[in-house]
This record gives sequence, C-alpha cells and structure tokens, in this order.
Amino acid sequence: MNNNKINVAILGATGSVGQKFIELLSNHPWFNIAELAASDRSAGKKYSEATNWIMQTHLDKNIAEMIVQPCEPKLKSKIVFSALDASVAGEIEEAFAKNGYAVISNARNHRFDEDVPLVIPEINPEHLDLIYHQKFGSGFIVTNPNCSTIGLAMALKPLYDKFEIESVNVVTMQAVSGGGYPGVPSMDIIDNVIPFIGGEEDKMEKEPRKILGQLKNNKIEFADFKISASCNRVAVIDGHTEVVQIKFKNKPIKNEIINAWNNFSSEPQKFNLPFAPMNPVIYLENEKYPQPKLHRNLDKGMAVSIGRLRDCPIFDYKFVLLSHNTIRGAAGGTILIAELLKAKGYLEKYL
Repeated sequence: MNNNKINVAILGATGSVGQKFIELLSNHPWFNIAELAASDRSAGKKYSEATNWIMQTHLDKNIAEMIVQPCEPKLKSKIVFSALDASVAGEIEEAFAKNGYAVISNARNHRFDEDVPLVIPEINPEHLDLIYHQKFGSGFIVTNPNCSTIGLAMALKPLYDKFEIESVNVVTMQAVSGGGYPGVPSMDIIDNVIPFIGGEEDKMEKEPRKILGQLKNNKIEFADFKISASCNRVAVIDGHTEVVQIKFKNKPIKNEIINAWNNFSSEPQKFNLPFAPMNPVIYLENEKYPQPKLHRNLDKGMAVSIGRLRDCPIFDYKFVLLSHNTIRGAAGGTILIAELLKAKGYLEKYL
C-alpha cells in the first residue's frame, strides 16, 4: 500500500486507454497502481519496454519499472480497471469477476448483460445495485458507456428528468483518439471526414436508453424514446462534438432547458469525489462555442460543454455538445465509477 491508498490493477495497460488510466491514476488520492497486466507478448517485460508511451506527460519511473503481468485472475489487487480490447475483454473480465475481483470496465462486451450496470455516475448511480444480483459469484463487473454516448446522455439527463423526451437525432464529429493508437491512417483522415465508425451508431441509439432507464425487479427498464445517430470521424485529436436535435412531448421554453443544464448536480458532486466535475454540464452562451480546442479540458476534462441551443423547424430544439472522449468518455469516467463505488460502500469487501 502507498500512504494507505487502495491498491488497484490495470488490465490492458499498454494500450492507449490503459495509458490514460495510468496517467490519471498516477497521483490519485484514493487509488494506488499496484499491478499492470497486458497480453502475452507484453507479460514478463518492464512496462517501459512493453509499451510505446504516447501520453503527453512523463511516464513515472516506478510505473516504468513495473513488470507486466498476464491478464489472469492471479493478481493481488482485488479491484481492477479494464482497458482491454473488445476482442478479448469479455472472457477475461468474466474470469476475474468469477474469481472474486471487482471489475470496472471501459470495454463494451458486458454493457448489455441484463445484470451488469452501464453507469454514468451523475445519471444512474442506483443501477449499481445490480451487482448484488450478478451471476459472477463473489466478484462483479460494472461498465462505462461508449465515449460518444456519455456526452449525449449527460446532456439528456437533466431534460429527461424535467420534461418528457419523445425523440432525439444526433450527428457526431468524433476525435481520432477514439479509435485508439495508431488509429486512422493520416492519409485517410487529413483533409477528410470519414462518415462511418464501426458499431458506433448502434451503441449511441441503445446505450442512453439503458442508462436513463429505471431499475425495477433487479432489471433495467429502458427509457421509452427513440434515438437516431450518425457518426463521423474528423481530424481532431481529442474531444467529441455532437449536434443534437430533440423533440419533447410538451415543449419547454428555452430558459427552462438552460437552467436544467446549469443546475444539474448529482451524487459525485454530493460526495465531492476526486474526479467529479464541479458542474457536470456547462452551458456556454457564445454562439461559436463549444469548441474542442478550447473546451475539452474544462474541469479536469470531466465536464460536458453545451452551446447553441435554438429552435428547430423539424424537432423542438437543436444544440451542440462537446465532451473529452479519452477522459470523461473513457478512463476518467471509469475512475469516477470506482470513486462512487468506494464512497457508497460497494468496495468494502475488496479492500
């Protein structure tokens, strides 16, 4: 243990999301990186030898000297963050859970399991109770949503609570970092927009409805409104921009919507969690905002910026949102889940 911090492990530690976990957890007040695990080709090597460090911060010497472990449930740390690729994450995460580990995952594999919560801490903390009804025995799995889903769901939550949403149309402009490293070849993305991201539209049309759903009889009843998504890859490094059209059953006035966003707060803010943004949703009045270069890092990269709310001739309103895809949408959002789990006592038996 390090200063009485909680020891944690990172699965898939050599990839871009795994590196972001390491970067964000390196000075975390609650968690200590005790173990790193990755594929067989990396296991047994020093971390500095096993990975191509692409973060903009310096790799901590202690982390660099760590020996990478295999992704097998033999680790001493009972709390693990999963940054595993979807091609292998499903079985590995399940093996860890069945062997008594608390798995907090950024991978998509278990997001739609009936007994696995798909969590954005500000939106559906009550869904965490599903872990008491999982099939994994003494361990559990909690999942973080897709990066583009998180920004949309954060924008919708304050409106969903106060007004009845009928339908949503969203068009995304997603950063290249969302595709991992090395990602899209430069000759494909420079001077170009790629109007397809495999599986992305299906996730965006389904995930918010589970996240905004109600926990009843140990199952999630999905929210009852329709979402249509069109997803594009653009030449931005970090920060997903989304243009949203929304229709309500009874149209609220514009100021009611802005006030709902600006006044939105939830359990992470109540508990003053380390990674919780002070204001989860920030409305920007300037008609040229939000912009990735200017606003992706607001409040530790954990806040969702919204702007350009205006009437829509087809739907009721339209607006633009921005969220940081590798912080709020991946490692940072997953860390916030772990903080909430600790604050609410779900991790006690794993300490």
